[in-house]
Amino acid sequence: MPIRCEIVSQDRTVFQGDVDIVVLPGAGGEMGILPHHAPVLTTLKYGVVKVRRGGKEDVFAVAGGVAEVQPEIVTILADAAENVEEIDTARAETAKRHAEELLAKGIPADTSDKYLAIEAALRRSNLRLDAARRYRKGNTHYTEK
Repeated sequence: MPIRCEIVSQDRTVFQGDVDIVVLPGAGGEMGILPHHAPVLTTLKYGVVKVRRGGKEDVFAVAGGVAEVQPEIVTILADAAENVEEIDTARAETAKRHAEELLAKGIPADTSDKYLAIEAALRRSNLRLDAARRYRKGNTHYTEK
């Protein structure tokens, strides 16, 4: 008996389907969600969501958000989400360098919102690069479950 999983970012549905287990980066730590799980609402940390069905595992980088768990469905509303197989590492490297350069220049105190946005961009770039390095199929670090 599978559980339905839907991963939605601000601009698109990233994944939807019936799976055997969902592993997500909850605010209190990594959570494994099986069918008929008790209802839970949690915020998400920057990290990876893993969904397994049969012998196949898909991995998604998520940059925060919330997850609602019901006995028959897991709904993940992510601030940003991307399948690790779709991550453009060259673009992520460029975004990382750009954010690091801006932070190195220093941001005036009266623009704290801009500083926080640059820090968030750096965190997202680091997450995307780390997730691609660790979980992308074909990488030597990736291990099929």
